[in-house]
Order: sequence, then C-alpha cells, then structure tokens
Amino acid sequence: MMVRTAVIFGGLAFALLVPAGLVVQKEHVLRSGTPVLLELAPVDPRSLIQGDYMVLDYAISRERDANPVTTAKDGNMVLRLDANGVGSFVRFDTPDTPLAPGELKLRYRLRKERFRLGAEAFFFQEGHADRYEGARYGELRVADSGSSVLVGLRDAQRQPLGR
Repeated sequence: MMVRTAVIFGGLAFALLVPAGLVVQKEHVLRSGTPVLLELAPVDPRSLIQGDYMVLDYAISRERDANPVTTAKDGNMVLRLDANGVGSFVRFDTPDTPLAPGELKLRYRLRKERFRLGAEAFFFQEGHADRYEGARYGELRVADSGSSVLVGLRDAQRQPLGR
C-alpha cells in the first residue's frame, strides 16, 4: 500500500512540476529575452472551436525555405538586428563560429521541409480581428539559448497592435 501511495504522489508531483517548470522558463524569457521583430505575412482564418486567430508566416522562414542549406531538423539560426530591432537571417549557427556583436540565435525546427520559428498562430478575442489586420511584424522575446516567446504583433510603423 505504501509503494502504491508513493507512486501516486510521485506521479502527481511530476504532473504538476513539469508544466510549472515550463511556465517558469517562458516567464524568464519574457523578462530577460532580447526583443526582436520578425516581418510576417499574416493569414486570418477563423475557427469555431478555437475562436479567432491569425496564422503567422514569418518572412525569414520563407527565405530559408527557398534556400535551405542545412539538413539539421533542429538548431539555431543567427539573426542580425537593424536599428529598429527587425531581425534578418545571417547564417545557421555552428559551434565553431562565435556570435558577432549585434547577432543573436533563434531556435528553429525543420518540419515537412518548412522552417518553424516558434509561435505559428496568434489568438485574439472574438470580434477583434480588425485590430490585427495591419499586422506586419511579430514581436518576440528571444533568450540567449535561442528559445523565443511571441509577445504581440506590430504594424508597418512597428507600433504595438491590440492594446
């Protein structure tokens, strides 16, 4: 009976601690991550089950899709930020090439011959689609490790939308 109780409480602790750890990790990226804007080409589908959302297609991902020079399924690409904080692709990260000043890593996943850069959808309150129609940039926070969190959308003048 004691072993069974220990297994149940161990499983419960695991089920609670893993999601809590992921939340703490994302909160750390939000607090300390570098702000990066990525140009996007939004599509605005509707979903009766999920509510309103916008599928995000990053321009940098399309550029890499057209010229894939890596076969690694997961890795980091190196971006350079311009004066406005907009990231552009420089190269794929390799252990023997250090980052130059003004460069940062962004984690990618290659799935079905397409580069995925994190959040691929932006959900918003039903009936608020008009607030996001002018979206031209995705605003991300990027950690030194390359992990990222989507924090919002911006218009062509790089002003926050939806606030």
